[in-house]
Amino acid sequence: MLLGRDIGIDLGTTTVLVSTRGKGVILREPSVVAMDKSSGRLLNVGLAAQRMLGRTPGNIVAIRPLRGGAISDYDMTERMLRELVRKAVSFGLFKPRVIISVPSGITEVEERAVIDAGLAAGARRVYLMEAPLAAALGAGIDISKADGQMIVDCGGGTTDVAVLSLGGVVESESIKSAGETFDEELIKYIRRRHNVLIGDNTAEELKKSIGCVFPKSETTTVDVKGRNLMTGLPHVVSINTTEILEAFEEVSERIVESIHRVLEYTPPELVADISQNGIVLTGGGSLLWGFDKLIESRTNIPTRIADDAELCVAYGLAKSLSNVNSMREGTINLSRRKQMKG
Repeated sequence: MLLGRDIGIDLGTTTVLVSTRGKGVILREPSVVAMDKSSGRLLNVGLAAQRMLGRTPGNIVAIRPLRGGAISDYDMTERMLRELVRKAVSFGLFKPRVIISVPSGITEVEERAVIDAGLAAGARRVYLMEAPLAAALGAGIDISKADGQMIVDCGGGTTDVAVLSLGGVVESESIKSAGETFDEELIKYIRRRHNVLIGDNTAEELKKSIGCVFPKSETTTVDVKGRNLMTGLPHVVSINTTEILEAFEEVSERIVESIHRVLEYTPPELVADISQNGIVLTGGGSLLWGFDKLIESRTNIPTRIADDAELCVAYGLAKSLSNVNSMREGTINLSRRKQMKG
């Protein structure tokens, strides 16, 4: 039981991770809510709700309340957070203070929505931290020095590219091309190429099993079940790694272009540091085969995938909880944001 324990929430488009100082990740649930449309009653949150996606009767809807790293359904996000906070703090005597990760490109309106949802879900105070900053901390990078570090955090809804130095974000860009986009492109590709429609879960499984963004020396083929769009009947189609590489090409290119843009606007001294320190990849999307090879080949900068890449943001938030007393409530605790407002 966690009595008044402060928590960190990695509020991802596809997965929500809850972490605490000392214990690390204590809760991991898909960002899905199932509700009864007729009564408005919340039926399930997380994994149980995800299992209902595409399988529910007319009166039950399974909703993903976050899209592209932002809240698309405020009410459902608040209810999902309330349930997860309740699970995380159990019967705590005090409401927890909460640090929530957000994309670098978050607008003030989106920022306010996250803060309000956190407070409505039962937090005593809400602090925001940019995902790449949390990811760097979680990956064990010392960002307090005057030394340039580059993080590419590829999550479910957004990819955040950031250059960090002296404990803050110097230059960053957030694009809505990430894990979910790869799934969407795979569904479109198979529909266009094979006239077969596959579901989101099938696309996700296919991506994880043979997905790649860099040419492989050997071609792997798997059979995929879907619905033939001509006959409407179940159909099995064979998909190989070369086809997946082709399907993912456009999304991969957008991410590489974003990295180039951020490097272009970064001070030369920090670019020199990055060329020596290398680029660090975090987030579930970075686990796609060849992601590090692709970026290294296109930037000529050594690139590596962080240990526990999917959990880096959550780990970083847990570490940040030790400094929560010095953070400014309700705002991104970065000098860059203060300078912008000043």
